[in-house]
Amino acid sequence: MLVGVDLGSPNFDKELEELGLLAETAGLTPVARLTCKRRAPDAALFIGSGKADEIKLLANQVGALEVLFDQSLSPAQQRNLERHLELPVNDRTLVILEIFAQRARSHEGKLQVELARLQYLSTRLVRRWSHLERQTGGAGVRGGPGEKQIELDRRMIGDSIKRTKERLVKVKRQRQTQRRQRERRDAFNISLVGYTNAGKSTLFNALVKARAYAADQLFATLDTTTRQLYLGENARTTSLSDTVGFIRDLPHGLVDAFQATLQEAVDADLLIHVVDASNPNHLEQMQEVQRVLAEIGADTVPQILAFNKLDALETAHYPLHLHDLIKVNGQQTQRVFVSAQNGEGLSILRQALADAARRPDQSCDSREALNAAVIVEDFPSSNGDATQDLGTIH
Repeated sequence: MLVGVDLGSPNFDKELEELGLLAETAGLTPVARLTCKRRAPDAALFIGSGKADEIKLLANQVGALEVLFDQSLSPAQQRNLERHLELPVNDRTLVILEIFAQRARSHEGKLQVELARLQYLSTRLVRRWSHLERQTGGAGVRGGPGEKQIELDRRMIGDSIKRTKERLVKVKRQRQTQRRQRERRDAFNISLVGYTNAGKSTLFNALVKARAYAADQLFATLDTTTRQLYLGENARTTSLSDTVGFIRDLPHGLVDAFQATLQEAVDADLLIHVVDASNPNHLEQMQEVQRVLAEIGADTVPQILAFNKLDALETAHYPLHLHDLIKVNGQQTQRVFVSAQNGEGLSILRQALADAARRPDQSCDSREALNAAVIVEDFPSSNGDATQDLGTIH
């Protein structure tokens, strides 16, 4: 059963569509959805006792075996809800962690997921032990009471977190060595970033003729893949990296744990910000990506917007031009409409990348290549209204 609480956020998902996709990706089947509004979370039950009773009744009626919240719950709230509802209760953070654990394939990816899982688990120990008797020695053993079981577990998890971080440091050094080698070759590094399921891996495969795993599901790609990208005789050696997708309310623990992977975006010379143009909430998704980029220190890296899934757009929303300019964070940014599925617009994107990858002495103003009227539109800030559709942007 999916539960969402509207605390006044303008980006609240009333239909719980994204939470439902996350649940299905994790192998769960949503059987009911319930939303409510509150000014502030209830300290004990997050939703209040009356709404908790309503959830319990509805869960029994539909046969729900678990309750999943769209917001993060504190350990105490999670424990109290489980006691009240008499059902397992989990939140959005745990579902994302479960998906990451299922999808991680590389050694680095598994280490990063393990670190995030341990950090999440360390705050949930209060739920695992109702008995907090101290461990004592046998008969005749002198000394006071020993450690509580929860203290033992916390220490063991702390040791595991320390070991995992040390192993990740080694992996980070290896990546830094690879980056230095690319720098010595005077390589131009491009990274794909964007909201999850925007089509980054499909676009990656189309650009470099690779066979990276791509599917119509959330977080299909977790492990960074880098390939050489040919952009013509005049362009420098170029590498293209496919990175993990972002999502609304991405847990900070995951952002920290995936710092080694996200470093590809920080160290890139250019970012291709892939946007699902067919998604009605694409502007909110763009805002979330910009927020995460700022959090990891990649907000100053130049970007090209690739509005993907052109083939899925309705005729009324089809763009007037496949190549124009739009203001993002106060900077005029190139926007190219493409379809990674059928190849439409890819030649224009390749030309824009080739222009960006030219050496300074070979640079040319790519705006002169725009064969259509350039229309500049302010990208909505995080505090602004993000309800425009593609038609009004043009």
